Amino acid sequence: MAQRRRVVITGMGLVTALGEDIPTFWENILACKSGVKVVESFDTSEYPVHIGGEVTQFDATRYLDKREVRRMDRFALFAVASAINAMNDSGIEVDRLDLDRCGVIVGSGIGGLAEIEREHSVMLKRGPTRVSPFTVPRLMVNACSANISIYYKFRGASSSVVTACASAAHAVGDAVQEIREGNADVMISGGSEAALIPLGLASFCSLRALSTRNDDPEGASRPFDRDRDGFVMGEGAGLVVLEEYEHAKKRGARIYGELLGFGMSADGGHITAPDPCGAGASKAMQMALANAGLTADQIDYINAHGTGTPLNDKSETIAMKSVFNSHAKKVAISSIKSHLGHLLGASGGVELIASALAICHSTIPPTMNLENASDDCDLDYTPLEPREAQVNYVMSNSFGFGGHNATVIVGKV
Repeated sequence: MAQRRRVVITGMGLVTALGEDIPTFWENILACKSGVKVVESFDTSEYPVHIGGEVTQFDATRYLDKREVRRMDRFALFAVASAINAMNDSGIEVDRLDLDRCGVIVGSGIGGLAEIEREHSVMLKRGPTRVSPFTVPRLMVNACSANISIYYKFRGASSSVVTACASAAHAVGDAVQEIREGNADVMISGGSEAALIPLGLASFCSLRALSTRNDDPEGASRPFDRDRDGFVMGEGAGLVVLEEYEHAKKRGARIYGELLGFGMSADGGHITAPDPCGAGASKAMQMALANAGLTADQIDYINAHGTGTPLNDKSETIAMKSVFNSHAKKVAISSIKSHLGHLLGASGGVELIASALAICHSTIPPTMNLENASDDCDLDYTPLEPREAQVNYVMSNSFGFGGHNATVIVGKV
């Protein structure tokens, strides 16, 4: 049997409320800084929630000319910017690539919601003939993958994944498979989301899924804490350059980590609530371990989904105990959603980056605001401060509405 082609991370790029470059992002995470603040881009006075992990300093014209910017929704601009940063970080010379063997798979849970909101308003006020011809190209979820492919003229596999908050992790799993199967040498993958807009916030408020800690924005996202009262909406993107190991080695690339395992499953239960027993989440983790050829006790750190909702944190804890058994009390766990809010379909991309950085810097990122662990969350969630540790293998979990579960495992090279 032929040896499986290895897949490594050689470039990383992101757009978040805590920075648009990797060093700043990581420094802020380790310093326990929060990107959650009162929303500035629209009036939230009539909403029960006034806070979010909003990206306030982003300037798309740093990456694209004004004409191109006008043709994309904010979520696609986040993705293109992150892709450019990741490709620059990788040091790949595009003119030396076989473009038929380079592709893009980027996920988003919602896509161009701002475009839908804006053009629907135009139609109601000014009539159907005034709706922009760019409406569909802006709102379609595949705008991220399409625009990145066009920017780099990649002609390999190009697709998009929509599985709510598991979208980015599923996209990465698909991209890894393209390289493993010999269809590609280089893939750009991850996720992007920009749903922190009036309609998006109102919709999640109606679900009663969000924290209402408006008087303490930085303390609102509290994964695994007994006083958690919901997640905080965030926005941004996280993309990585995935490369076949020998291809990367030949050009002397810096390698952040190796994508070793991927698993996915469905709860088959409820459209928004997780399986209370964590059965689907457990299965995704077990499949990822099997795919990586690892045992649970080899995992040094779990980057948890950890949304800060009462149901999610409890069910994920149950799932981790089911998979890790006696090792569950020993493995370090944390949730960076405590710093950024929940980036929905982009979360798995940004969290994969944090997982790779944990390996590179031998440091477990902390869970902010975890002052009093809930009785039903009794594992080691790395509260309040980062921790130096040897990190060889990291598991990153992403679970989405609809019962979609995805787990990625990255290892040290």
